[in-house]
Amino acid sequence: MKSRSTAPLVALALLLAGAPAVADTAYVPNAGSGTISVIDTATDQVVRTLAGEGSIGQKLEAAAVDAEGKVVFVVDAPTDAVVAVDAISGKVLKSIPAGKSPEGMQISPDGKTLAACAEESNQAVLIDVASRAQTAAIALQGLNPEHCIFSPDMQWLAVSNENSNDVEIVDLKQKKSVKRIPGTGHPRGMAFTTDGKSLYVANEGTDSVQVIASDGWKVVKVIPTALRAAGVLAHPDGSRMYIANGGAGSVSVIDTRTMAVTATIPVGKRPWNMAITHDGAKLYVANGRSDSVSVIDTAGNKVVQTIAVGKLPWGVAVR
Repeated sequence: MKSRSTAPLVALALLLAGAPAVADTAYVPNAGSGTISVIDTATDQVVRTLAGEGSIGQKLEAAAVDAEGKVVFVVDAPTDAVVAVDAISGKVLKSIPAGKSPEGMQISPDGKTLAACAEESNQAVLIDVASRAQTAAIALQGLNPEHCIFSPDMQWLAVSNENSNDVEIVDLKQKKSVKRIPGTGHPRGMAFTTDGKSLYVANEGTDSVQVIASDGWKVVKVIPTALRAAGVLAHPDGSRMYIANGGAGSVSVIDTRTMAVTATIPVGKRPWNMAITHDGAKLYVANGRSDSVSVIDTAGNKVVQTIAVGKLPWGVAVR
């Protein structure tokens, strides 16, 4: 009787024993360069720069990556489009109409839908990820929508309206605006807690964050952070919220249980939008005026690396 190879069993044993997984990749849209910097999160080095055939766009802002990590979607505001880009070659695959002057964008938790905020046409534009086609343009009541984010259960889309100073709630089943919540001063970035029970909203004009309960959409607390609070991101384990303070050059860490700031981490100039690795170990912060990304060790709340990227990085997407 022939003996069977033990290689498959060894591979399985290594997997079950916790062999290292493939590291995440971070994508940084550079608004001033029209490029996307690609960072290997294992080494925190830029491994390639996606530039397309000459240029991907004139002013690249929000970015999102499909579930397979093959396509990067970026907003290009001057061309009123979301641009689909091959994640390896940088080739532009499609330019998708996304209202007038889109800015913030997010992919849904199930990876099937993109939502982009069109600032000048006051719309929340929905795009099917698979077909790369617009499926809806939802009229908003507020003015100058900047960020659009999905609730974890995908029932709601929250929209921050900078010029009308409010947060708008869209019922995604009805594709209709159903609620507006007054802000305290130019609401910008937002994030739901992982359980979907609370929505954290950065108000740049009042250097603070509103906490809104999703059951009834009532403000339950306002938390002072630092000068020009702009970006908001949740830790995957639900224990913390991170706030990028554009004027202070820092990131505030908020304990979601106590709703209090527990740490302030200095980063670069004009930190804006952020992303975190799937294990929650590293936070990547785009520093718009430093042309860099700060890498924060979330266990120690300290910067462990600063990575040079293109001009005016707007944010980060991790896949």
